[in-house]
Amino acid sequence: MVRPVADEKRAKKNKKDSQLVIRLNRELRDRFVDLCEELDTSAARELRGFMKDFVRKHEDKQK
Repeated sequence: MVRPVADEKRAKKNKKDSQLVIRLNRELRDRFVDLCEELDTSAARELRGFMKDFVRKHEDKQK
């Protein structure tokens, strides 16, 4: 099966190629992960969303 070119471009655009390692309190981490599971989402997805909003908000202020 041949994938359309648009699918290949989307796959490359959305590819996650880096990691961010942070240290935090175990209780906070566990509470966050548990809440994400209850809300049927992932901790990584929520943190990526926060980071995108944060960057968008602060980049707008710098312009």
